[in-house]
Amino acid sequence: MLLPITLTLAAACAFLNLWLATRCVRIRLASKTLHGDGGDPLLARRMRAQANFVEYTPLVLILFALVELAIGSPAWLWIMACAYAVARIAHPLGMDADHPTPWRAVGAMLTWAVMVALAIAALYVAYSATREVPAPPALAAQV
Repeated sequence: MLLPITLTLAAACAFLNLWLATRCVRIRLASKTLHGDGGDPLLARRMRAQANFVEYTPLVLILFALVELAIGSPAWLWIMACAYAVARIAHPLGMDADHPTPWRAVGAMLTWAVMVALAIAALYVAYSATREVPAPPALAAQV
């Protein structure tokens, strides 16, 4: 079964991670910093922004895949995927500043909101009394 939302979001996240990495690499090359942040506060913030992305994205992609596998590809799930991508662009842009910014706050809050909504959807799907779980295709063919 294809999971178009999850596959599209995973591809977008791969490109976002590459963008976050290149933001760090440009500073590393300019300052000749091989390891760590070399005491550069902007590089430290950009490294942390990429690490934050890597901390949240795997779990969110797993939730997207499992929810999409269980219920298909409804419009609201596409909207959530777009919201997550926007959040993960806004957050690192806000992290470039050395003070709190709306971009960072909106990115963080939207990331959390998407994750909570997906967790609730996963629990609803898992414990919905009206859903009957079909046998996996391989087992159904053998019966």
